[in-house]
Amino acid sequence: MSVRTGRRRGVPLAAVGLVAVLFAGGCGAGEPTRSSGPAAEAPAGGAADRGQAAPGEAGADAPDLRVDQRSIIYTGTMQVQVDDVERAAREAIAAVTAAGGFVGGDQRRSESADARAELELRVPAAKFTAVVDELAKLGRQQRREVHTQDVTEETVDLDARITSQRARVESARKLLSRATSTSELVSLENELGRREADLASLEAKKRRLADLTALSTITVTFVGRDASTEEEQTDVGFLVGLRGGWQVFVASVTVLLTVLGALLPWLVAVGVPVALLVRVLRRSRRRRTPPAGPTPPLGPPAGPTAPPPVPATRSAP
Repeated sequence: MSVRTGRRRGVPLAAVGLVAVLFAGGCGAGEPTRSSGPAAEAPAGGAADRGQAAPGEAGADAPDLRVDQRSIIYTGTMQVQVDDVERAAREAIAAVTAAGGFVGGDQRRSESADARAELELRVPAAKFTAVVDELAKLGRQQRREVHTQDVTEETVDLDARITSQRARVESARKLLSRATSTSELVSLENELGRREADLASLEAKKRRLADLTALSTITVTFVGRDASTEEEQTDVGFLVGLRGGWQVFVASVTVLLTVLGALLPWLVAVGVPVALLVRVLRRSRRRRTPPAGPTPPLGPPAGPTAPPPVPATRSAP
């Protein structure tokens, strides 16, 4: 009976223990679940923080700016065929001046057969496209090339370097004001001079970039109606080679005659006196040399003369 009673009492105890174990396991599983809420929120917040910090981080490498906030250099090259080159050039200058720009260069050739005008125009970047279209309307546009260069990263880098260099200059000035010895004063003055020179160089680069981005460059060429604007095609063949060879021969002969014409005065001024001097020297040398007399006849050989040999006689039979 006692054994059965012990078994009956052990069953509820085991059940209570099992329930306690399950309850502890449920609590342990519930704690990560409760702590996972902030943990789950952390990546979202971190992603948001990274998203907010992305423009700042990208500012050091590639600034994430709108197109109107970026530093872009516009350059254009175009050729327009017009009836009157001079009038087209005047109208182009007037259009650029009205847009707030100016003329950077002006080269003209007023020959009636092949009139030509090449203008380098600087216009505000915001009016670049409008001015290019207006120039194309002055005649028949034959060629247009537009190039852009994004210098936003270079501009941001220059700004950072200028700020840092200015701080270095101010630091050197403070140290210079506290110098106590002559050697220290000279050393700090040299260092301040180097830092100020570096700062001036950086600021000059920044002004150059600012000028190129604020004012775009348009190089327009106006040609007359008689100007040859078609691209020359490369021809091959016997006649083409013969014509090219003849042109080379004529050019070579022209160069040779040019060189000969340049040397002829020197040959006359130096060669004639030298030739006369050589001729005089030869004559004087001939006068100093005595004339050669007649050669004496050769005498008989020395010593006794041998008698002529006697022919041998043959005996009679």
